[in-house]
Amino acid sequence: MNDPTLRDGAPQGVSRRRFITGTGSLLGVAALAGPTAPAWATVRAAAAPIGSGAHVPVLVIGTGYGGSVAALRLAQAGTDVHMVEMGMAWDTPGADGKIFANTTRPDDRSFWLRTRTKQPLSNFLGFPLDKNVNRYTGILDAEEFAGITVYQGRGVGGGSLVNGGMAVTPRRENFAAILPSVNAAEMYSTYYPRANAGLGVTTIDPAWFDTVDCYQYSRVGRKHAQRSGFPFLFVPAVYDWDYMKQEAAGTVPRSALDAEILYGNNYGKKSLQKTYIDRIRATGRVTISPLHRVTRVSPASGGGYTVLIDQLDTTGRTTVTKTVTADKVFFAAGSVGTSKLLVGLKATGALPLLNNEVGKGWGENGNVMCGRANHLWDPTGKVQSSIPTGGIDNWDAGGAFAEVAPLPTGIETWASFYLSITKNPHRAEFTWNAAAGRAELNWQTAWKQPSIDAARTIFDKINKKEGTIYRTDLFGVHKIWGDHLTYHPLGGAVLDKATDNYGRLHGYPGLYVIDGALIPGNCSVNPFVTITALAERNIERIIATDL
Repeated sequence: MNDPTLRDGAPQGVSRRRFITGTGSLLGVAALAGPTAPAWATVRAAAAPIGSGAHVPVLVIGTGYGGSVAALRLAQAGTDVHMVEMGMAWDTPGADGKIFANTTRPDDRSFWLRTRTKQPLSNFLGFPLDKNVNRYTGILDAEEFAGITVYQGRGVGGGSLVNGGMAVTPRRENFAAILPSVNAAEMYSTYYPRANAGLGVTTIDPAWFDTVDCYQYSRVGRKHAQRSGFPFLFVPAVYDWDYMKQEAAGTVPRSALDAEILYGNNYGKKSLQKTYIDRIRATGRVTISPLHRVTRVSPASGGGYTVLIDQLDTTGRTTVTKTVTADKVFFAAGSVGTSKLLVGLKATGALPLLNNEVGKGWGENGNVMCGRANHLWDPTGKVQSSIPTGGIDNWDAGGAFAEVAPLPTGIETWASFYLSITKNPHRAEFTWNAAAGRAELNWQTAWKQPSIDAARTIFDKINKKEGTIYRTDLFGVHKIWGDHLTYHPLGGAVLDKATDNYGRLHGYPGLYVIDGALIPGNCSVNPFVTITALAERNIERIIATDL
């Protein structure tokens, strides 16, 4: 398949500039030794963003999976939509000629409003990995709460910009525990297929997988899993496999094979920018304002809702606050963004009729990471594709599904690395701290212990079989488990609790939640296909009944 952002091997962002408004500038590679003056490369001259006093039929807050589905389907049904996105457009190359920074060489583009990177792997071979950077509206937000750091994408395309692209549909027998109020037959016959088609989900060619150097790490993971009696599954992904084959052949610029993933992927990955958002552009009915953050939604005197929006510059400073009126508002700022906003709106009196389920049911999808030190006869390869393609399924027996993940350092490490998704029963709640003026999360680090126990059902057995040990140099000094984070925040405005069974917020006709906040804390696998499928289901009903 052809990559729509490539022509003769070069990136091009022109097609999106006609409909994405706001500032899309980004800087080139910054010196990593410490903060310096930003190396500004190109500043895009953009059309004016949404103006104060504007009235829009539909306002979508966020441009991730749920928001993009809603905007596309509403536009196809004939409704004009405006989307606001807190992050940047990410459509203009920097000084290095690329839009996104390399995972192994983070720079100012890499992190959201930090002066020092906060990488998921904090150490390697005894050396700290984090570096000083300039404060900038970068692509990855490492948002710190009590007991946990939540990694989220910032920019047009949301989490699709920074995730590993593993596009997994949960096993049907697990679905009742994920979304108990949703008809599984409809999801598996209609909405999961629709989501997979819309996202461009495909599976790697097994014959190519078996021979190419960049998946040696995954083949080692397969061997060890199978030797210990665990099934190894090929996991679908949203990557252009034809492009990756060309990367391996050396005929196109490297992307996955150049360790691009955590801070964006320049060429081969089919993020939302290349799928749903590209189709959104084609409707001619949707506009997007990047670097715009919604701070308040309240009923308007003449009907609809008054929305206050801060426009940001690339240091995160508010340059102007705008007042917009919308007939309908869709909250699609991600599990954390939507939950924080709703909790604040209820507590401060902007939306006092929201029910007491708002903020509850939040979970981290049981995420926990670990590494294993292999023997010298099991090298994992110097060049590793940053797109994982395999998983180990021990959900029924041990409550864990583990990605065989890359560790693309550019050197041979003899290390196997894993991100586990586990059956963690703990759920946290967002509450409003009036004194501090912010929403807070009550997650406790100790609540990760069930995730560690579940992951051990896989890796203790593999280590015993292979005579290997856990790595202790990846997450701090003598620390085995990456239990401090999540990539998969879910819940906080749970379906059929904080909302009705299609995402309508109780108490306020015309207000909807349509993102991962609807899913109560755990998906059993990577969640973005389920978020997309649920959004497809909900927006179909909303269009049929509410418009």
